[in-house]
Amino acid sequence: MTIRNMQIQDYDKVFAIWRSCKGMGLNALDDSRDGIAHFLQRNPETCLVACSGQEILGVILGGHDGRRGYLYHTAVSPTYRRQGVGAQLVDAVLQAFQRLGIRKVALVAFAQNEAGNAFWETQGFTVREDLIYRNRALVQLPPISADP
Repeated sequence: MTIRNMQIQDYDKVFAIWRSCKGMGLNALDDSRDGIAHFLQRNPETCLVACSGQEILGVILGGHDGRRGYLYHTAVSPTYRRQGVGAQLVDAVLQAFQRLGIRKVALVAFAQNEAGNAFWETQGFTVREDLIYRNRALVQLPPISADP
């Protein structure tokens, strides 16, 4: 297995992996080909895929604001789950953030995503009880069902 920077040409395979993940929140704007192309352009060193030959096994999207790193849409193909692929992707993106001078990384996981939250616990990410997460949509983003 190798880990490399994600390219927009990987989009269809990556999107299929995201759709295979129960509890993955996707929307038709940010997670469209154009939305992901924009994200990759801004974050070329912190969006990674794990590959075996031409097959993509897993993906992690990382972005930063110059101060904090953020993780999005981490997923592994069902065939390769529980084999360390996700952990290796997390390690690789954390190293990329460190090279960029980022010292702290955060993520948001849906409360009902039990498998995802259990994974993040094993990776050393803790729950912050002292925060209230807030957001405000500037446009209505229609969701995309993660279940195929």
